[in-house]
Amino acid sequence: MLKITVCIGSSCHIKGSRQVVEQLQYLIAENDLGDKVELGGTFCMGKCQQGVCVTVNDAFHSVTPESVDEFFAKEVLAKV
Repeated sequence: MLKITVCIGSSCHIKGSRQVVEQLQYLIAENDLGDKVELGGTFCMGKCQQGVCVTVNDAFHSVTPESVDEFFAKEVLAKV
């Protein structure tokens, strides 16, 4: 099980965390990965200046609404 956690704290929210979460939900469903990927939210990860903070099994990534598709292909699809 791949665990993706997206920061939904105020700084990341302003930078588009809601769009990132919605796009990840869509991509997980679109690729039929509901049983292989767990998507969750958390509050501040302490790296506010680095955009929308996302971890995949505790590995940190900075994601924007524009980079979600590329992030998903590299960090999720490649690992499930």
